[in-house]
Amino acid sequence: MKRSISFLLAMMLIIGMLAACGPSRSETGGTNKPEGNSENNSEENKGEETDKPEKLTVWVNDEESQKVVLREIFDKYEEETGITIETVEMNMLDQIEALALDGPAGKGPDLFFQPHDRIGNVVLQGLAEPVDLGEVQGDYVDTAIEAVTYDGEIWGAPLVVETYGTFYNKDLVEKAPETMDELMEIAESQTDESKDEYGFLMEAANFYFSYPFFAATGAYVFNKDDGAYNVDDIGLNNDGAIQGGELISSWYKEGYIPVEVNPDIMNGLFTEGKTAVVITGPWNIPTYKEALGDSLGTAILPKIDGTVPQSFVGVKSWMLSSYSENKEWATDLMKFATNKENSLIYFEKAGEMPANLAALEDEKVTSDELISAFAEQVEYGEPMPSAPEMQQVWDPINNALSFIAKGDPVKEVLDEAVEAIKDSIVASGSGQ
Repeated sequence: MKRSISFLLAMMLIIGMLAACGPSRSETGGTNKPEGNSENNSEENKGEETDKPEKLTVWVNDEESQKVVLREIFDKYEEETGITIETVEMNMLDQIEALALDGPAGKGPDLFFQPHDRIGNVVLQGLAEPVDLGEVQGDYVDTAIEAVTYDGEIWGAPLVVETYGTFYNKDLVEKAPETMDELMEIAESQTDESKDEYGFLMEAANFYFSYPFFAATGAYVFNKDDGAYNVDDIGLNNDGAIQGGELISSWYKEGYIPVEVNPDIMNGLFTEGKTAVVITGPWNIPTYKEALGDSLGTAILPKIDGTVPQSFVGVKSWMLSSYSENKEWATDLMKFATNKENSLIYFEKAGEMPANLAALEDEKVTSDELISAFAEQVEYGEPMPSAPEMQQVWDPINNALSFIAKGDPVKEVLDEAVEAIKDSIVASGSGQ
C-alpha cells in the first residue's frame, strides 16, 4: 500500500512539473539542479536533484590575464545560476600542497587548476575525485582526454592544450623547413659562431623540447600496456633513443648549437634577427611578434623520415576536489567554463589554445596564422606521462642531455640515465 501511495504521489509530481512548464534557469536565475550550460550538460547531472549551494570556491592560477578572463566567465555562470563563484588566486604548482593541508580542514576549493602531468600524484594523495563528463566527453580534443585519464578514469575537464613547434624569420629563410634535412641545410648555411649568427637554435638539452627527436626513432618514456603506464619498461636507452641522442649530439659537434645556449640567449638572438629558426612554444609569440612583426612565421615540427615527430603535449584542466561538498555543481561549472563559447573567450583574452575541439577548430583560432601551426602540432603530439614516476625522469635525462651536449658517448650516458631513473623511482617509493 505504501508503495502504491508513493507511486501515485510521484506521478502527480511529474504531471505537475510538466504542466507548469516553468521558465529556464537563465530566466529565473537558477533551479534546484545543476543544469549548467545546455551545450555542456551531462544527462546524468540533469537528472540529479541536488541542493544548490550559495557558493563555489575555485582556485585559479595567479597569472593576470587568466584571472581576468576567468572572472568574466564565472560572472556569466553566477548570472545564470545565482551561485556565487569565489576565486582564490594561487600558483597552480602550489595548489596541491595547499589542498593537502586545507582540504581536510574544510578550507579547500571545490575546483582547482592543474597541469595534467601532476594528476597521478594528485590521485595517489586522494585529493581529487574522478569527473563524469557524460555526453560532453567527445567535445574535447582526444589528446586532452587521454592526458587527463589515469587508471582508466577521467580526472579533469581540459581547458588548455599546449605544445611547441617551429618559429622562423622570413627575412632569413623563405619558408619553414619541412624536413630535418632542410633544417640541417639552414643550420649549415647560416651558422657563423664568430658573429653569433645561427641557422637553428633550441633548448636541445631540455628533454621537454628534445623528446620528439627521440620519439621519432622509437624511444619512449614509459611503455603503455592497455592504456596504463608500465614504469618498469623505460625506453630512453633503446636503439631508437640512441639514434635520437646521436642526432642531438651532432648539432653540438657541428657547432650548430652552442653548449651554453639557454632560453634567454636563444630568444635574444632570434628577436635580434641573428637566428633563422627556433623550436619553442607559443608563449613566445608576443615577444617574437613585437620584435619581428610580419617577418615572423610558425610551422609544425620538421618531418623525420617522412613523419612529423611527436611533441610533448601539456594539458591544463579543472579538477574536482575530493573534499568538495558540491561535486555535482562543481562539475557543472567546469563543463560550463570549458564549453566552446567560453573556451574561445579564454583563448582570445588569455592567449592559450583551447582543449575544446570545436573551439580549437574555430576560425578565431585557425585564422591566426601564428597559433594555427601549434594547434596542428597538437594532432601529432602525445601527452606527457601523468604517472607519478615521471617526476623521477626529468633530472637524470636532462643531465644526460647536458653530457651529450659536451660530447660524452650517447649510449653510455643514456644507460646511466635510465639506471638513475630506476633507482630514483625505487628510492621515492612511487613505483611500489
